[in-house]
Amino acid sequence: MFIFKILAAPFVLLLTVLVMVLSFLSSATAAVLNIISVILVILSAYSVFIEKDTSSAIIGFVGAFLMSPYGLPALADWLIGKLDGLNESLKGFIAN
Repeated sequence: MFIFKILAAPFVLLLTVLVMVLSFLSSATAAVLNIISVILVILSAYSVFIEKDTSSAIIGFVGAFLMSPYGLPALADWLIGKLDGLNESLKGFIAN
């Protein structure tokens, strides 16, 4: 069992660094995606009310949703949380 703990240690280090880097990148890109999402909502509303083009407005609203905090950033945070959970499990394995 001791050999598995030694083999797990580099993975703990790798996952710790990976989670920190991905958390930083997720926060930075979430701010940019928020701005893009607002712009897409404004352009989609313009498309619906001024140009009467519903198909491009629907595409714009779907794109705005994906870039909003409930879309891709939420998926990224979920994945980072799963990686962090795996990291904590490995730390617990090494500690016991």
